[in-house]
Amino acid sequence: MNASKLELHPDPLASTHEVFNQTPPLVDYNAFEGDTALKEAVVRGGAAWAIPKISAHGTRTGSSEVMEWGYLANEFKPQFHSHDRLGNRVDLVKYHDGYHNLMALALESGLHAEPWIDPKPGAHVARAAMNLLQGQVDAGHGCPVTMTFASVPALAGSPLATEWLPKILTKGYDPRNVPHMEKQALTIGMGMTEKQGGSDVRANTTRAYALGAEGEGKAYELIGHKWFTSAPMCDAFLMLAQSAGGLSCFLVPRWRPDGSKNPVQVQRLKNKMGNVSNASSEIELRGALGWMVGAEGRGVPTIIEMVGMTRFDCMVGSTASMRHGVAQAIHHAAHRSAFGDLLIHQPAMQNVLADLQLEVEGALAITMRMAQALDKPKDPYEKQLLRLGLPAGKYWVCKRNPNHAYEAMECIGGNGVMDDFIMARLYRDAPINAIWEGSGNVQALDMLRAMAKTPEAVQVWFAELNKAKGQHALLDQKILALHQELTDQSDMQYRARHIVEQMSLTMQASLLVQAGNAVVSDAFIQSRLGAHGERNYGTLPRGIDCAYLINRGNPLTA
Repeated sequence: MNASKLELHPDPLASTHEVFNQTPPLVDYNAFEGDTALKEAVVRGGAAWAIPKISAHGTRTGSSEVMEWGYLANEFKPQFHSHDRLGNRVDLVKYHDGYHNLMALALESGLHAEPWIDPKPGAHVARAAMNLLQGQVDAGHGCPVTMTFASVPALAGSPLATEWLPKILTKGYDPRNVPHMEKQALTIGMGMTEKQGGSDVRANTTRAYALGAEGEGKAYELIGHKWFTSAPMCDAFLMLAQSAGGLSCFLVPRWRPDGSKNPVQVQRLKNKMGNVSNASSEIELRGALGWMVGAEGRGVPTIIEMVGMTRFDCMVGSTASMRHGVAQAIHHAAHRSAFGDLLIHQPAMQNVLADLQLEVEGALAITMRMAQALDKPKDPYEKQLLRLGLPAGKYWVCKRNPNHAYEAMECIGGNGVMDDFIMARLYRDAPINAIWEGSGNVQALDMLRAMAKTPEAVQVWFAELNKAKGQHALLDQKILALHQELTDQSDMQYRARHIVEQMSLTMQASLLVQAGNAVVSDAFIQSRLGAHGERNYGTLPRGIDCAYLINRGNPLTA
């Protein structure tokens, strides 16, 4: 039979469907220009001068190219190689190029250094805004960026600063597995947690032995282990170890000054449920060289400078996650029809979307207020506000993230559960910030210690709350109730979480009132401080202008 003369007539029933009523990917948009709340926060925080740079970063992070880097960095997990093909110990972690591209974008944009290089008014606010945009692409690579950023205050007063800080502050990325002496740009990690102690770092068993003279800036040999060391390809790590004078802080490089490998040996990479683009490892210190940072026996106060910054970035990261979740949910609802109308027009969905946006509004308000405080390091008022604001904000914002991610996922439906879509990753990543850098109880107890040790910080907290006094009756009532709550000193540890939650919620509400948008602040106060404060998303009281709130969160509304 001559095949060329065959006439094929496909059965029309063989064409089972056409693709329609599916939401197009949220890519190639400006993630900053479509975020009304963030734009307002940048101006309010004194960083209007940085808007062109932040907007350019929003275009970059919203691009399909950069979003794909995030997918690739998570699909192809870091791989550990202990030795090279000849048997030499190399402790090499290999990452996908997507991870390296994200690191280069972050570090070349100065997310690890800009406020330290040029500490002008609004510098921390601008950096937080750019970091929030970067965090919406991928959470994992933010870990080494944050640790490098946070290392600067800890190292600033050290004799090591002259050698190390210029390279730490360089806007560049060099991922080569070579000695730090051969690089112009460095990244810094942190190693505190040990298996027997967890958050109780004073239970650490790693020992440090002086190699000659003792004290700050001097060389020591470290022997022990670390149960969690993220980003093990960093060029050096700030670590805690027990020296003759007590728990002290040390800068431990991956290579010795003579070019030989420092025995900071990776045992394995953690198999994590989320944050998978970021390698987290268990390491052994087998006589590793390290130099003391800060005074001997003052390891915790020394490294707490770093921890404060990492906790702040946990707030930024969780806010970024929630922002991207609600952006995806609103974008989906604006394109998906069900029961005869677009989801975004349906009252039940409007209630959920507006509620999710309100959570972002509150998270952003307290996070960017702490960024403003960081911009005034010599102001006693701002310093005391940070003392309570960092643990309170870290506790509350990070705690709110997991359920927010789930609810945004539910808005998208079955596609939200698929790994081809970003919501599944946001959901797996969501619990991380609440657990790392001090879990919920650690933050709550830290708040109690701070209030007991520095009562003036409590006075500052109420002074900040009272800036909104008289503008909303319900908020005034809750501030008074909080004052009465703190007056009662009984069972404080038992009540710690409740106290921190009330402090955080009232602060978010006060800041939103101060921001001057009555629609946003009234909706937040009614839904968070009213009679139904303990509730699921999508149960806003009547009378809320949901359409207005959704429009503020619509990523394609410029």
